[in-house]
This record gives sequence, structure tokens and C-alpha cells, in this order.
Amino acid sequence: MTTSHSPPQSRPATVRSSLGSILHHDLPASLVVFLIAIPLSLGIAAASGAPLIAGLVAAVIGGVVAGALGGSALQVSGPAAGLTVVVAGLVGQFGWAATAGITCAAGLVQILLGVTRIGRLALSLSPAVVHGMLAGIGITIAVQQLHVVLGGQAQSSLIANVAALPGRLVAHHPQSVLVGVLTVVMLLAWPRLPKVKVVPAPLVAVVAVTALAAVWMPDVTRVNLPDQPLKELIPPAIPEGTPGQIIAAVLTVALVASVESLLSAVAVDKLHNGKRSNLDRELIGQGAANAVSGALGGMPVTGVIVRSSTNVAAGAKSRASAMMHGLWIAAFVLAAGSMLELIPMAALAGVLLVTGLRLVQLAHIRTLRRHDELLVYVVTAAGVAVLGLAEGVLIGLVLALVRVLYRLSRATVTATEEDGQWTVQIRGTLVFLGVSSLIRTLRSIPTGAKVRVDLAVDHLDHAAYEAIEDWRRGHIARGGSVEVNRMAVRAALRSTPARRLLPWQSQVIAEPDQRASMLDGIRAFEESADQIRPMLAKLAADGQRPTQLFITCADSRIVPNMITTTGPGDQFCVRNIGNLVPPHGSDSNSVEAAIEYAVDVLGVRTLVVCGHSHCGAAAATLEANVPTGTGLQNWLRHFEPSVRRAVAMPDIVDPATGAKLSPTDKLSVANVGVQLANLRSFACVRRAEEEGRLELVGLWFDISVAAARLVLDREPYLVRADEELAAAGRRSLS
Repeated sequence: MTTSHSPPQSRPATVRSSLGSILHHDLPASLVVFLIAIPLSLGIAAASGAPLIAGLVAAVIGGVVAGALGGSALQVSGPAAGLTVVVAGLVGQFGWAATAGITCAAGLVQILLGVTRIGRLALSLSPAVVHGMLAGIGITIAVQQLHVVLGGQAQSSLIANVAALPGRLVAHHPQSVLVGVLTVVMLLAWPRLPKVKVVPAPLVAVVAVTALAAVWMPDVTRVNLPDQPLKELIPPAIPEGTPGQIIAAVLTVALVASVESLLSAVAVDKLHNGKRSNLDRELIGQGAANAVSGALGGMPVTGVIVRSSTNVAAGAKSRASAMMHGLWIAAFVLAAGSMLELIPMAALAGVLLVTGLRLVQLAHIRTLRRHDELLVYVVTAAGVAVLGLAEGVLIGLVLALVRVLYRLSRATVTATEEDGQWTVQIRGTLVFLGVSSLIRTLRSIPTGAKVRVDLAVDHLDHAAYEAIEDWRRGHIARGGSVEVNRMAVRAALRSTPARRLLPWQSQVIAEPDQRASMLDGIRAFEESADQIRPMLAKLAADGQRPTQLFITCADSRIVPNMITTTGPGDQFCVRNIGNLVPPHGSDSNSVEAAIEYAVDVLGVRTLVVCGHSHCGAAAATLEANVPTGTGLQNWLRHFEPSVRRAVAMPDIVDPATGAKLSPTDKLSVANVGVQLANLRSFACVRRAEEEGRLELVGLWFDISVAAARLVLDREPYLVRADEELAAAGRRSLS
């Protein structure tokens, strides 16, 4: 087999290719996003107490400026429901002009955060606090917009809205209620209809109820836009208030907008196989958009997951889609703004009501409940809804910090005596906060006693280690004996599912003639199994739902769960000599059955073929020293296409060390590419990949340096598995 290398594309050809992709993918996607952004932007502006034109300005600037300068290729920015409560509070405190000035200043703060490269620190926030914040905002928006659906005006706080709700129910406006109810029903029903998801539900709902209201409901309150939008923009002003109030307002907008944008960017990355987001650059882009939006009298801008996910689903391939959607909004407002004045306010309120309720996601609640973080979520949500955004988030952060400190100090230390033998069991997380309790227990053991210390901890810091070691030396000096059994079970506490068990760590591996038997290993596992028993019991009851099929070699040095940092229930694994996938129809029934079961029954999202260095099967194939007529020889015949590919390939260099791979390692790399091609000979794999349900990934594990590389089907063939190159590797294999 020969491999031809085409010359690099010329610049005109590259430009034509990019233009073709924009016209074929980004242009249609931008029109879909434009249609969904109009009602959302108007509704968010109305819910925030801002001029409606300010929401449209933010949508235009978010699309064009953040789209052009940001670090996320497919994220779409604009006014977001997550900032509704914040903006409403600022408008009530400072007025709209000052709020625009605060938005402009917040944008400059975001640019500073991006330039100083601390964008990723925003992701260090507890997910329970972030999701709780969004849930609190969602509850506030939903109750607030319920008043508008009933034909009234929203109050300034959740408590005031709830208190006024009975009276509003009695004095409701029938036509507004009908508009709002029809909007909500269509928003919920439209996505369930087959083959219509390409048309966004908010657009369908707003257009439909607007048409009905124009004919049969003349008395409903409608959108009111200025006749000359550009002349009606309110320029920013310096807020009147104490420096502390102004600084707090600017930081609140900057931080909330930054966190929401970064979380949205990360979520969007999970929806596509393109380039991963540069979070620091994304902060700079978001900051520039907020600075420009505020300067033009627009609302704050953030990355928005609803519009972004629509952008991905509509087939966008580059940032051109987000930029064009902003241009469509500007053109529509300037040329056909009068059409927007036909929209009933109750229809926009219905859209925001559903949007707010969707911020309270049951999937997040279930996940946080499994991780024992539900209390932080509930307290944060309640604090944001009742007290305000800053107060609620602060309470949530304090509670999360207290729980972390409690967990860090929580370790179970017990000392028992049987037949003169003392056993000290230490379980949990042992750090300096728990040293006093540890020392107290150790000092209760009589002088001169024979002691065995069983360490089954997921973390042991230096202070705790020193405490144990000092006591051990002292106890031995006073005539006792101490045996430390470092079980080193790295399992999380019951607050976190156990991700890995590492009984193979160096401190428990003895010399060959002292190696424990399998029964000893099983006994050691059972002594620590209580930490993962609840999770395994749940897996036994619910069944397996792995996310990946991992095909690798039977070599004893390869530990799939270690390489991928996965635990029980995460990985469906096939192991054989040489990590081979014989093509469909090769009478390799076991491998074929595993592939079909993983794809069609388990619904895995990823198929991974993992080769490795120092592969015995590859070496035996090259050296041709396998006895003829054996099952091993028949199996290794599947290596022949890989040998032909390896011969045709140039030398392969390790991306980290720069060293040229040996012929054996080169063959094992080539073999991964061949097996990926063989996977596509299975109809179930081809079908799932074409439908976007499945991703194929090639890995090569270098045993000598414990490093995983991605395998490409072109030079340089191996790349380091960081975020950017991981995306490049996935694209090259598609």
C-alpha cells in the first residue's frame, strides 16, 4: 500500500474552500439563530426593565464583536436570561443610562481578566453554586413573567411578585392569558413534532400567536419600539452613588457575565468536534462586546447556550455564523422594525417563562444529589431568588467552602485490639485538620504493643504523614512494633463516585518472590470495597451505561481505566492480542459482537482503538518468529495491512521527546489507523458516525513514559493529547 502526499493548498483555493463552507453551512445557520434571537432579546430586555431597543443592540454587538474577537468558534452571544435579575436591580438603583455605563466598565474589567490570562479561574467555581445561581435566576424570571402573562406588571422582587400573585390572578387580562398560554404550549409541543426541529420553537410560537392576536385580540399590550431606533439610543452615563456601590455593580456584571460565557463556551465545546475554545480570548471578546454595547446604550452581553446550541445544531462551522446573525438583526430592525410592534408582550413573557423554568434543570439536580452537593445548590438558588444575586452566590460559596473544609477534616480513625494485636484503621481524607484526632487515637495504644496501621485514604498530606511517622518511630523506640499497610485505595468519599482503584501503586508492589497471591489481592479489595459498594449496587440495579468502547491490547502493562481515568460503569472494553479489529465478515465473531452490542444496544458515544509501545504482537509480526499452523499465527495475519501501511509511512517522531520510533512502535501506530478504518466496515458504526452519534478516536500509549498520544491519519501521525490537538485529532479521523 502506498501513501501519496498532496501539496499544500494554494491561498486562493483555501479562500474558495472557506467561502464555500460559509455559504453552505454558516449562512443557513445564521438565519436560524437570527430568527430565535429576536424574540429572546426583546423578552430579556422587557424582563430586565431595559428599553427594548437595548436588547436588540446587545444582540447585534454580541453577534458581531464577540463573534469576531472571542475564543469560541461556535458560541453565540447576546443578552442572556442569567443577567436579567442583575440588570433589573441596576436599572432600579441607578437608572438605564447609568446601567449602560456600568456595562461598559464591566466590559473593560472582562478585557483585563482575559489579558491577565485568569479566565480559567472562573471555572473553579463550584458547579453547585453556578447551577444554583442559574436556578435562582430562573425561578425569579418565571414568577416575574407570570405577572406579564396575566396582563400586569412584574414587581421588583420575588417576594413581592409572589405576594401580588393572588390579586393578579383575580384581575387577570383574558386575552393576555390566552396569548401567554398558547405561547407556552407551542414552545413545549413544537420540539416533540417529528422533522420540524430545524425551525426554532420560540420563532414558531411568537409568529403564530402574533398572527392570532392581530386578528382576534386587539386589546393586548404589544411591543413598542421607537420610530427612529438609532436616534432613540440612550448614551451611557456615570452612575450616581458611593464608590463601593459602583464598584460592586461593575464587578457583579463582569463576573456573572464572565462565568456564564465561560460555562456556555465549555458546554458548546461538548456539542461539536471542532476547535476547542480559548477561554482567555473568549473573555477578551466578551469584554469588548460589553464595552461597545454599553457605549451604544445596549444591555450586557454574555455567551448564551440556547442560541449557541441552536447554532451548532443548524450546522455552523465557523464564527461567521454568529457575526452574520448580528448583521441580520441590525438590518431587520432598521428596515422592518414596525413588524416587531405586532408582537404581544405576553408572547415574549411566555418565552421567558419557559426559558426561566429551563434554568432549573432536573439533570443538574440529580447529578448534584449523587455527589452530595444538593444542599449547596438549594441554598444558593433560594438565596439568589429571595435576597439577590450577589448575596445568594456569596452564601452558596461560603457553604461550599465550609463543606470542603469539613470533608478535608473528615477521616475515620479506629483502634481495636484482638489477641494482643492492635489494628489501627485510617479511612477517608487525612489532612492537617484531622491530625489532632489521629494523634489522640494513636496515643491511646499501650506502650510496647504490636500494631498494624491500615491506611485506606484517598489523600494524605505532609502533616498527617509526619504525624504517623513520628508516632511510629516513637512507638518502636519504646519497645513496640508497627507495620504500616499502605492499601492506598484512591476512592472518593461517598460524596463523589469512586473513579479509580489503584492497588497496583508502587508502595504495595513487593519484590517478585514476595508478591502477594491473587487471593490476598481480593482480600485487600474487599477490605476497602465499602467505599464503592453503593455505586456498584446502583450500577447492578440500573444496568451499565458506558460512554465509550475501548479496544486495546491484552498486554498486562495496559490499564484502560488508568489511561482514561474512568471507573466502573464508564467503559465497555475489548482486549485482544494486538488490539485488532478484523474487518466485517472476517469471522471474528467476538469482536464483531462487541462492536454491534456497544453501538446499537449500549449506545456508546466514542470508539477508541488504543495501541501501545513495546508491543509483543507487533514485534512477533515483524520478526516472523511465530510457530506456523498455530492460532496465534492465524490471528496475527490481520496485522498484514498494518505492515504494508507502516512500510509506506515516513519515520514517526514522538511529539514530546523528538525521538524517532522504533520499527515495532511505528507498526503499532500504523496498526491503530488501520483498525479505525476497519471499524467503519461495520454498518452500525458507519450509520452512527454519519448521524453524529459516534466518534472514532485513535490512541497510542507509550509505556516507558506513561503518556497517551492521539493517532492521526497524516503527518505528524502522533500528537500530544491536550485540548487543541485533541480536537485536531478527532477531526482528522472523521
